[in-house]
Formats: sequence, structure tokens, C-alpha cells
Amino acid sequence: MLANSSPLSPTDRDLADAVVAGAEDAFRDLYARHTPRVFQLIRRLAGGERADAEDILQDVWIQAVRALPHFRWEASFSTWLTGIAINQTRTWWRKKGARLFDSVEELPLVAREAPLGQRLDLESAISQLPDGRRAVLVLHDIEGLTHEEIADRLGVAVGTSKSQLFAARRTMRAHLDPDGARRGQTSGERRCDPCPKTT
Repeated sequence: MLANSSPLSPTDRDLADAVVAGAEDAFRDLYARHTPRVFQLIRRLAGGERADAEDILQDVWIQAVRALPHFRWEASFSTWLTGIAINQTRTWWRKKGARLFDSVEELPLVAREAPLGQRLDLESAISQLPDGRRAVLVLHDIEGLTHEEIADRLGVAVGTSKSQLFAARRTMRAHLDPDGARRGQTSGERRCDPCPKTT
């Protein structure tokens, strides 16, 4: 039994301390607790390919176990592990020779969420985005990171994060609602999300 915890609900720190001490069952528990969410994040960042995501996930856990003795618990384990996942995905992008960020003009923001009936198309639309736009969309709109946090983790300027998100949202809108996207282009209407408040 892990020290200082209930046998039914050890904390992440309890499990991590046990992993550092060499307990394989604690690693299995920690892995089972965090892998589903981290795997989904990696798979989205990698473009939806399961085999690629599994390879990256393996590297994430190798790096996490190596770094765990030095983890200071200034953030949650989940946040720390997410950071490792983003870094390992960046390494994977570099290895495959991806040009992560394109130069894009500032584009209007569009709706954050597809209607319920289009949810099945959402993952497909995300997977078809260029790597940089997909990364920013996933980290901002799904994971909830700020542009400042994204810029720090991806090593880009805040403005790059914002412009990539604008472009990603426009592409998503065109994929999920092509008629609506065409109407917006022909009418010259600029949409924003959220629209600025008037004073």
C-alpha cells in the first residue's frame, strides 16, 4: 500500500513517489490515469494517426519517468505531463521535416464549436489542418491554453499563435459549413469571436 494515502484513491504525488521508488504497479496506475487524455491530445496534434500518436506517447512516458525525480510539483502532474507531450510532439514534427508555422495574414475569428450534428466531422476537420494551425487550435480551443502559454510552449511569438488560430478557425468553418463560409466571403462580412464591445 502507498504511504500517506487511501488504497482506493492515491494522489498523483503518491503514485509518482512510488514510481521513483521503483514500484511498477504505481507506474501502471499513473499511466492508466493520465494516458487517455494525453493520448487524445497527442493524436490531435499529430494529425489523427494512431500509430504516430502511440510512438510519441511512449517517448512522453520515457521522458516523464526520467524527469520525475526532479519534478518540483509547482504545477499539477497533469499540466507537467501535458508540457512533455507538447515537447515530444514538436520533436516528432521536426523529425518528419514539418514546416510548423506558415505566414498568414490576420483573418477574422469564427465560431468556436460546430453544431452537435457535425461533431463526427470535427476530428476529421482538425486532422486536415496544417500542423501549426492544428496545434494552436487544439491547445487554445480544446486544452484552454492562452496565446501566451502557447507561444511559450511552441517557441513562437504571441502574434503567430493568434494568426494561426484565426486561420485555423476559418478553415474549420469552411470545412464544417461551406455554404456559410461562401456567404461570408461574398457578402464581405467580417465575423469576430467574441465581437468587440462598443463603448
